[in-house]
Amino acid sequence: MTSDQDATAPSEPEVSDGLKTFGSVLKALRDEAGLTQEEFAPRIRYSTHYVAKIEQGKRFPPGDLPQRSEPVLGPLAAKILKAAAKSLRRKAGLASWFQQWAGIEEEAITLYAYECRAIPGLLQPEAYIRGLSERRLPPLTPEQIDWQVTARLERQNLLVERPDTAFSFIIEQYLLERDLGGPEVTAAVIDHLLEMGRRINVEIQLMPVHQPEHVGADGQMYLAETQTNEWVGYVEGHESSALLTDPKAVSAMLQRYGKMRSQALSHEASVRLLKQMRGAL
Repeated sequence: MTSDQDATAPSEPEVSDGLKTFGSVLKALRDEAGLTQEEFAPRIRYSTHYVAKIEQGKRFPPGDLPQRSEPVLGPLAAKILKAAAKSLRRKAGLASWFQQWAGIEEEAITLYAYECRAIPGLLQPEAYIRGLSERRLPPLTPEQIDWQVTARLERQNLLVERPDTAFSFIIEQYLLERDLGGPEVTAAVIDHLLEMGRRINVEIQLMPVHQPEHVGADGQMYLAETQTNEWVGYVEGHESSALLTDPKAVSAMLQRYGKMRSQALSHEASVRLLKQMRGAL
């Protein structure tokens, strides 16, 4: 969400077993086809450096890699790559203190998010992710930024892969008025919110700047309903987080979130405001 700010990344991303396995499979299939990295990369429209990092397990492979590889390696190889990709943990590349929540949200049947710091990570377009990452202190290297972008974009597949999960987002209007990264980035954010808001399982509400009854003074929060219909809460600080399972604490969060849904603009009114803000850029 933003709740995946990815913390302070090491100089080289941690290599997970899943990523190493996928990289080894890709390399074996490429070798079997008699292609070097330099020959293979341009045929699938990626750089040689990027392919090398994937094979080393240091880059999360993009979702369309099996599809791009099929004309080059053949349909069987594409099926093998697709199967290998399923072994990857979407949590690769995310901060260690966020990974537990990332696992919960992958299985949630209902997911609520209220953000007052940045656009929720599940709704961030690439330009916005880069804008946030480029402003991190201490600064990140270009490789670390690429790693974070890839990991977060991969997480966003949840919105498509789980059409039976209900996603609700409440976002402070002023986050769009901040214009982080400039008008072009803000336009990309608004366009992306409008696109995602058209999905039947996604509800996006803007909290207006002027709302004297706002009950969100305690800050951002996330709530997930598990497969067993239990609710779990999640909050974040600076490179830290807390998973809340105490029924009393989670009940209080649900009460606050329910009240904020009534205080925020409706989904329809939020769409109208987003279009108005987009036209003013």
